[in-house]
Amino acid sequence: MSALLKPLLDAPLPDSHWAASAVAGPETGPLDGAVRVDVAVVGAGVTGLSTAIHLAEQGVRVVVLEAREPGFGGSGRNNGQIIPTLSRLDPANLTAAYGEAKGAALARMVGGSAALVFDLIERYQMRCDGVQKGWIQPAHRPGRMKAAEQRVAQWRALGAEVALLDAAQTERALGTRFWHGAMVALTGGHVNPLSLAREMARAALGLGVAIHSDTPVVSIGRAGTGWTLTTPRGSVTADRVVLATNAYTDDLWPGLRRSVVPVLNFQMVTEPLPAALRASVLPSDMACSDTRGDLHFFRWTADNRLVSGCTLVRSADAERRARERTRERIRRVFPQIGNPAIARSWSGHLAMTADFRPHFHELAPGVTGAVGYNGRGMALGTAVGRELARHATGTGAPELALPFTPVKPLPFHDLVMRFSRLYMLHLRRLDRMD
Repeated sequence: MSALLKPLLDAPLPDSHWAASAVAGPETGPLDGAVRVDVAVVGAGVTGLSTAIHLAEQGVRVVVLEAREPGFGGSGRNNGQIIPTLSRLDPANLTAAYGEAKGAALARMVGGSAALVFDLIERYQMRCDGVQKGWIQPAHRPGRMKAAEQRVAQWRALGAEVALLDAAQTERALGTRFWHGAMVALTGGHVNPLSLAREMARAALGLGVAIHSDTPVVSIGRAGTGWTLTTPRGSVTADRVVLATNAYTDDLWPGLRRSVVPVLNFQMVTEPLPAALRASVLPSDMACSDTRGDLHFFRWTADNRLVSGCTLVRSADAERRARERTRERIRRVFPQIGNPAIARSWSGHLAMTADFRPHFHELAPGVTGAVGYNGRGMALGTAVGRELARHATGTGAPELALPFTPVKPLPFHDLVMRFSRLYMLHLRRLDRMD
């Protein structure tokens, strides 16, 4: 395990609002002994758990190995927005990168990803404060509306349920004149993400999946035509393996960790706000994240708290500065709130890629992996899990929505990780331009 990653996995689950309000996690425990299954999944975030659910629905024998507990990583720490688009990429970017057929297939998968999340929530009666009233991406500069128009047209052409709002419609939806119009994805929404991960684990267990927490995988190697995964107290032999660790990927598979850059992101919630404010701030109850690179994002919780956050350039005195930056942002966007009191703040890592595209890999015969969701992992990871399950049950790569590409480790990766926050300065400069 890398020296830079080890502290992420050794630290306790943060004192987040999600941890304070989530449903209890199901009973799981370390793997003790040797087991034989059809598919072994490494990582119990939404990608790994979605993979397990979709495999188990077909009667496949599955084990999920998790270094800590379900939802411990990014899946349980993020803002909880269910967004059926990619960060900074539109369908045209995908067809340019992967060709018309594969790019369109990936875009359709992304466009249907939020609906898949809420379908699973309904199918398995997941208790996660799920609200499907849409996701809105408001334009932070007038010139960004042209891009919003093009984005809406491209997603509509693929059958996605999207709409374009003018400035007045956006003001009514969001309760502020801060933005200039917006794209709305009607299938989007928001959840308590830690509850969702724990409920996905519960659903998987109910389907017969074995989930082992506190079970890091320390090595993986060939075993005949399959693979053996070694853990501190046992081993798993499987025909196929799915690596689903994203920003918390270690050195288990050569080069995979160094192909993405974990970026620290801060989340926080206000104290509960009065009902009158709830009625005037985000009255549509949509999840909101705008067109900035230095993203402005907001949503409500079930108990009338506003959730927001930020990413910092400098690490010194980070938590205090993140709180102040977020409070100032809330005051500026929603002046009717005044000076909000922050009840809790926490942080987690998201995995960025140099090309902003998620990366899907057929690492070896029978071994697949997915990393680099660029902050859009809740819906995207759920849909990716379904595709990885299809592949594990015999669907060939040409029929999948996932374009498999070789792993490309970033040069000077550890140095890039240490200075990755400086990239935010570049994004802030771009945010000032149309």
